[in-house]
Amino acid sequence: MAVIKIEFNAESTTEDVLRDVDLSGKRVLITGVSAGLGVETARAVAAHGATVVGTARDLSKAGKVLEAYERLAIEVLECDLASLASVRACADAFKNRGDQFDVIMANAGVMNCPFSHTEDGFEMQFGTNHLGHFVLVNRIAPLIVDGGRVVVLSSSAHRASDINLDDPGFQQTPYDPFSAYGRSKTANVLFAVELDRRLRERSIRATALHPGGIHTELMRHTTPDMLQQMAARSGRNVRDSKVAQVKSVEQGAATTVWAAFLAKAEDVGGRFCEDCQVAEVKEAGGGVRSYALDPARAAALWLKSEEMVEEHF
Repeated sequence: MAVIKIEFNAESTTEDVLRDVDLSGKRVLITGVSAGLGVETARAVAAHGATVVGTARDLSKAGKVLEAYERLAIEVLECDLASLASVRACADAFKNRGDQFDVIMANAGVMNCPFSHTEDGFEMQFGTNHLGHFVLVNRIAPLIVDGGRVVVLSSSAHRASDINLDDPGFQQTPYDPFSAYGRSKTANVLFAVELDRRLRERSIRATALHPGGIHTELMRHTTPDMLQQMAARSGRNVRDSKVAQVKSVEQGAATTVWAAFLAKAEDVGGRFCEDCQVAEVKEAGGGVRSYALDPARAAALWLKSEEMVEEHF
């Protein structure tokens, strides 16, 4: 009997992707399960049999949100990605418990926030979105089973800003919220590229993705005018009516579960995905920018990140 290959797209939902998929026996770590995509991803994965361990900065908030899914195997541990002390304590807790994971989903993040700093003095968006995950994932990398995957949520905003290794904290350049967000999202892609290279010998593959435009709490600092500017700077045609369209959270989380469980490891490893497929490398318009997949740039960011967090992996 011929195998029918199912094609997914921008309108596919988590249930479309995971239909008839049994994740029993899988253990999945998801950061940021107190709102939006993190909650939907945790629900979808757990509903299909996986055991989910989530992290959240605010355990009370996460607990209230997840009450609706109390019958599912979802546990939450505290982890504030804007505090390396909190990140390291969370990683230590996982190691002390002897947890192992088939998939790690680096989902949590902040967006377009006013200029501020993490507990450790890093620019908030770079520090939270990239450095927090950099330390957490590296510290628990030995807990990922051979053949596992790491899925890092980036954004189309990576098209707006390359990283700046000489001035990651905007000490020499004027701060712009969306530029800072774009830098952090490019860093997410580059992190996945280098992590994929380093863990490939254990058949662990890492990938980054754009979930799509979704109205969640992540958008709290984003005005309508800023949204239009973001669309233009991210290579989207602002005159196209589709720019105004947004995905539901079920559609937004679909690419995450597709990349984690359905896509072939060799197809997505070290690559960038969107709309449940691997994105094309493009220097204008949609797709993924070549600088975000540059191995040399990824290696340089890794070294800079180690220097900033004062820890080597």
